[in-house]
Amino acid sequence: MSRTRISTAADAVASVGDGDTVLVGGFGMAGMPVALIDALIEHGAKELTIVSNNAGNGDTGLAALLKAGRVRKVVCSFPRQSDSYVFDELYRAGRIELEVVPQGNLAERMRAAGAGIGAFYSPTGVGTPLAEGKETRTIDGRDYLLEFPIHGDVALIGAHTGDRAGNLVYRKTARNFGPVMASAARTTIAQVRQIVDVGALDPEAVVTPGIYVDHLVKVNT
Repeated sequence: MSRTRISTAADAVASVGDGDTVLVGGFGMAGMPVALIDALIEHGAKELTIVSNNAGNGDTGLAALLKAGRVRKVVCSFPRQSDSYVFDELYRAGRIELEVVPQGNLAERMRAAGAGIGAFYSPTGVGTPLAEGKETRTIDGRDYLLEFPIHGDVALIGAHTGDRAGNLVYRKTARNFGPVMASAARTTIAQVRQIVDVGALDPEAVVTPGIYVDHLVKVNT
């Protein structure tokens, strides 16, 4: 029997606690689980650590969560862009912490969490301020930094279609961090545009197996 529950957004995020680490999918707004974030704002959990590709766009989605004052720290690759004014204001005022992680390392650190890998060496960041405090090792004449997995208490991801067993398929660039986040979190919540019966999806097209998905939420946007 599938462990995936078909839930409302409010019910799905009800277990998110103060101080949790929340992995939030999306590449800009592509794949951003806005309905789940809105439910999280309504839920009221605070002092969250958010792991995402960027630090929010405009006033919606992740930016709205930051604006509500629920986030203590952001771990991301691209904190600043033309419409990241919510994060900019909070950061300049000293009201939020930031950890910058190169994009490839961000994805690999979450993939490592899902794969049970204790740590790995990466050349990205060598010789930059991002190397401060990290173990360095020379392998075949090249320097590498030791990087550790990023585990999430909860992952909020957006997909296009899910079946009742929780298997997910994505649409184009919305397939970004969702797959690695689903495997790296203790609880994974996926918002989808449609839910179909088991067997309706081509098994070869499934990107995130249902074993990683705890809650499935159907949204109209």
